[in-house]
Amino acid sequence: MEKLTKNNFQPDGPLVMVIMDGVGIAKYSEGDAVSNAYTPNLDWLKENALYTTLNAHGTAVGLPSDDDMGNSEVGHNAIGAGRVFSQGAKLVSNAIASGDMFKGETWRNSVENVLDNKSSMHFIGLLSDGNVHSHINHLKAMIEEAAKEGIKKIRVHILIDGRDVGETSAFEYIDPFEDFLTKINEKYSDDAKIASGGGRMYITMDRYNADWSMEQRGWDTHVHGAGRHFSSAHEAVETYRKEQPGILDQDLPSFVITEDDKPVGAINDGDTVIFFNFRGDRSIEITRAFEDDNLPEIERGKRPNVYYAGMMQYDGDLKIPKHYLVSPPSIDRTMGEYLVNAGVKQLAISETQKFGHVTYFFNGNKSGAFNTELENYVEIPSDIVPFNERPWMKSAEITDYVVQAILSKKYDFIRLNYPNGDMVGHTGVYSSTMIGVEAVDLALGRLIKAIDKTGGILLVSADHGNADDMFEHKKNGEVCRECGKNKVKTAHSLNPVPAIVYDSTNSGHIKLTDTKGLGISSLAATGIELLGFNPPQDYDKSIVEID
Repeated sequence: MEKLTKNNFQPDGPLVMVIMDGVGIAKYSEGDAVSNAYTPNLDWLKENALYTTLNAHGTAVGLPSDDDMGNSEVGHNAIGAGRVFSQGAKLVSNAIASGDMFKGETWRNSVENVLDNKSSMHFIGLLSDGNVHSHINHLKAMIEEAAKEGIKKIRVHILIDGRDVGETSAFEYIDPFEDFLTKINEKYSDDAKIASGGGRMYITMDRYNADWSMEQRGWDTHVHGAGRHFSSAHEAVETYRKEQPGILDQDLPSFVITEDDKPVGAINDGDTVIFFNFRGDRSIEITRAFEDDNLPEIERGKRPNVYYAGMMQYDGDLKIPKHYLVSPPSIDRTMGEYLVNAGVKQLAISETQKFGHVTYFFNGNKSGAFNTELENYVEIPSDIVPFNERPWMKSAEITDYVVQAILSKKYDFIRLNYPNGDMVGHTGVYSSTMIGVEAVDLALGRLIKAIDKTGGILLVSADHGNADDMFEHKKNGEVCRECGKNKVKTAHSLNPVPAIVYDSTNSGHIKLTDTKGLGISSLAATGIELLGFNPPQDYDKSIVEID
């Protein structure tokens, strides 16, 4: 890759890039836990620094359309890559539409394994059309193709969403999907059934090794058919809602579908298992459970000898999984790699929940540092408690480390992520989300003081919105009401995000450019310029110009 060339700007102190995860610019006041929170430091920055907004969803981050909400994975990919790459949802949809997926070696092996062994094909994944981790249409297409190719026994292990879609929308997916399976069975004389399930935040979809007990519950449920018995997924959800009024779909306990008191879909030797989520962060641990010979984190009992495949390769460096249906985006020449080649010393830090985002995803889905002598990656362990009960999360600990790093002048470039707006926003608890945003604001105040002492620059933005849109709204802007209460929204928003450049020296050399139509991929070129270099020519336009 080419070397960065110097520009005429030389910052006195470090550049600190702050990603306020899930903090967008609201369209509506009601349900906006950002602007309704007490944020004096963020407000001060908007008035006293260079301020604009950037797009963080849809085509601006490589998703199929602007109806698709952004997410942390594609957001950090875009920020770190400086360009927009087609992402998982679009790649998978294209592979299915063209038929390329079903011609590929992994699909062929998946089918032949079942036909040769007269066994079962299992699908595990998130049952929704949220298009962040999965899409139900991808699952349907694979089931129909498998049935066409002569596979008779198909079992589906559903993870219930309520996070990227409505928080209690499970029946909107389960009931039509059961109808779909009935039609498949009638058309192809098949035996296709839902076998097990549970809420995505209760089983199977942990990430960054934060809570392996989720994987234990998922493994026991999907593989061994161990758990509470029900005759259908609908009955399971209905029962849990009656027993735990107000429970969100994402938190629903696990369940096993049985006939004659026997699980209909335990996973056995000779079966094929396809994990149909395309996003990597919440797919790695369950993949390791199927593939790793040594996995002390959970008790697997007898591990069935299966042909396992993921929808995509979730970690290219670690080769997870060994078999996958669609190749992930090939992201090269990221901001971090360019800066390493220019000798720039870097710190990347967050707590567990978003540590992989400022490292793995920021670096173009690459595990590990480019140069350990120039880069320091720091993970602050997250608390394993509901985020609405501790909405400040680890913002103080992250800030403690970063303030010392700024004052030490050891690093030229520091990037960090505060997860609060996103992780607390996903709980749907409005009051807690406001506190989470306020905790981030407190942290910003401390960073400003450290930046002022060192003559550094603060670049503040977000990867997508969430906390800014906590209530469901009608098309006319009115809040949807349910039983006299605001209908909670736990999904990401389609809103733009802030982009702030604070030059503590007030040099006057940094000015905003015309940012109309720009997305968060422009942050890479911006950061490179503020570090005193000219960005690569094919990077998306910087939001600043330096004279």
